[in-house]
Formats: sequence, structure tokens, C-alpha cells
Amino acid sequence: MKNRLNTSSVAVIGGGPAGLMAAEVLIQGGVRVDLYDAMPSVGRKFLMAGKGGMNITHSEPMEPFLPRYGARRAQIKPLLDAFGPEALREWVHDLGIATFVGTSGRVFPTDMKAAPLLRAWLHRLREAGVHFHMRHRWCGWSENDALRFSTPQGEHTANIDAVVLALGGGSWTRLGSDGAWVPLLSQRGIPVMPLQPANCGFNVSWSEYFSARFAGHPVKAVTVTFIDAAGRFHRRQGDLMVTATGIEGGLIYALSALLREEIAATGVAIIYLDLTPGKDLPRVITDIAHPRGSRSMSSHLQSRANIKGVKTGLLRELVPPSDFANPERLAASIKSLPLRLIAPRPLDEAISSAGGVAFEALDECLMVRTMPGVFCAGEMLDWEAPTGGYLLTACFASGRTAGLGALAYLK
Repeated sequence: MKNRLNTSSVAVIGGGPAGLMAAEVLIQGGVRVDLYDAMPSVGRKFLMAGKGGMNITHSEPMEPFLPRYGARRAQIKPLLDAFGPEALREWVHDLGIATFVGTSGRVFPTDMKAAPLLRAWLHRLREAGVHFHMRHRWCGWSENDALRFSTPQGEHTANIDAVVLALGGGSWTRLGSDGAWVPLLSQRGIPVMPLQPANCGFNVSWSEYFSARFAGHPVKAVTVTFIDAAGRFHRRQGDLMVTATGIEGGLIYALSALLREEIAATGVAIIYLDLTPGKDLPRVITDIAHPRGSRSMSSHLQSRANIKGVKTGLLRELVPPSDFANPERLAASIKSLPLRLIAPRPLDEAISSAGGVAFEALDECLMVRTMPGVFCAGEMLDWEAPTGGYLLTACFASGRTAGLGALAYLK
């Protein structure tokens, strides 16, 4: 069969990590690459994610790494086998960006910033010949299967030999991930699982006083325990944040998929907070039972059990007043404080989204089985993972797989 690479044109739609990686693979393969994005510039969500420190990937071994992808572990594994955390880190180094491993095992650029990495990457892509088209919102296909785009200058169409769709999920609409592609693919019969919030906060029925007093306060060094519907025991230790409507933070994000599913199934998810994970229950009982004399209960809890601020507020909010006079009951609440989560926060507030194009509709190269030459990559696929570098790692890897798949298709 004749090799069409030298005369082929491939469109990449979406300028996040998955789309940019697909574009890099394709341009290195010798085809013309046109990258389209609805926003004025590429990588907007990537830059926003890096504002608190650009967590590229994680250094833990693959054995604990893969289970982070939950039900889609089997589908993500071959992507990471081909381009995993170590390969990603080497790729970053090749851009001239040094990295280091933090105490948590997370991998960061030395300067902790996303912008220098993105600038170096875009320079390399432009030098290699990738053509960038900003403010081009993809609107599907025309009657003759050309790509349709809405632009400030009117509608634009493009005839191409293959396309990589890397359109993101449904969170952070203001940065371009708005899920507007869902009906465009559904109309073509491509199965798309409903987009749902992932790595998200949850609503709690706070009192007005507690919400006004403690919204924005971090709850440091706590353990969260959750027992799912199957009776499985989940425990995480870390920090969380009280919000005006509920709770959020890394500790909650790590459990968000399980909590979301529990709420969908039963209407509520109950987690248990251990406010003093370094002390066992008998020790806390002994501390609290110590005579407090003329001191207030708040002062007593602070001096004897190091319970203060928002932790005291949580006890006042969730524990019956009568229990404060009973050291055993109060200590039991300190060690296992039940908190009812009633709903995940809206999708647009989530860090990422679950749902998307079903892997069953794609071949091993991420090509749509019913639409040869159409590939999907990144967060628009039906998978989710916690924060900690796992999201970005799979986005990069899927973009690379889709790009290589498009090259193989063109041959």
C-alpha cells in the first residue's frame, strides 16, 4: 500500500496536553498538522492547574500507580506501558525543564511553574511546523465529512485525512472544557457516558453560623474513613477545606468517585473524621476527662487534646450539646465524627470530569471503530483519576497513542 504520510493533512482539535502531544507525534511523523482550539490561546487549563505548583506526574511504582484509574485501569495500562511516568519525565527534561520529586512522591518542575514548560513546548511545535488556529470552535462535520469550525470571521471548513479529537471534559468551562462536543459525537452514534464531576467538593447542610464563620478554613491533619455500599473500608489522611456549601480538598478528591457513586445510589454518603489521628480513643478520653476547672470547654479542648479553631467548630456543629459533658461520647465524636455529604458540587466547579467517549467504541489506537480516521484522546475519554499527577500522565499518554494511531492509519 502506498505511504500517504508526505501528502497527508491531520487536524488536532483541542490544545491541552493530549492534543499538543498528538500534534508533536504527528509532525514528527512527517504529516501536515493543523491544531484548532476554541480559546484565544492553548493550554489554559494546564496553566491554571499549575498555579499551585505544576504536578506533572508521580514517582510511585506502577503497581500502586495503575489502581488510581479505578474501573478503567485495564484500558489505561497499555497507554502508560508505552509512555508512562518515567518517559514523561524524560520528555520534560528534553524540553530543557528540570524536575524534582517532592516529599509526597509527586513530580514537579524545579521552578514549580507550568508556563515555562508550555512556552518551550509551543516553541518546539511551531519550529517543527505545526499550524495553530485559535478561536476556532469545532461544530462537527459537514455533509461531505469536512470539519466545520465557527470563527470570528464566520464558518470555516477543513478537509483532512485524519483527526485527533482532544476536546477535554466538562469542567472549567471558562477555560474551554465545556463538553459541547458530546452531542456532536452522540449524533454520529458514538457512545458517550454522561459527564460527571470528579476531584470535586461535596455539599453539606451547614448551619448559617458555621458556614459564615468557617468557610475557607483548612482542617489540617485529619483522617477520613468511608465504608462503601459493598462494605469496603477506605481511609485517607491529610487536609481538607471547609467551604460555604460543604467540603473540598485533596483528601476529599481522592475519594470523590466513591462518594459520588454512593450518593447516586443511596442519596447520601457518610464519612467519618478523626480529628486527632495521632491519639487513640482511650488517650483522648483521658485527656478530656481531666478536670478543666474554670476554663471554658474550648480552652480545655485546645490545651488537653489540641482541638481548636475549625475543629472545635465542627464539634459544635455536629455533636449534641449534651455530649460535651460526657468525656466518652465527646471523645468518640473526636475520633469518628460523622459528616453527611448530600451532593457533589456542580461539574463546572470540579477539577476534572468522569464519563466521556466509551473505550469500547475505540480500537487499541484510540480510533473510533465506526469512523475510521477519527481518534479521541485526553479527558474526553471515559476515565477518571485523582489529582497527584495521574490526570496529566494519562492525558499525555493518550495523546501520544492517538497521534501514533493516526500515523499508522495514514500508512
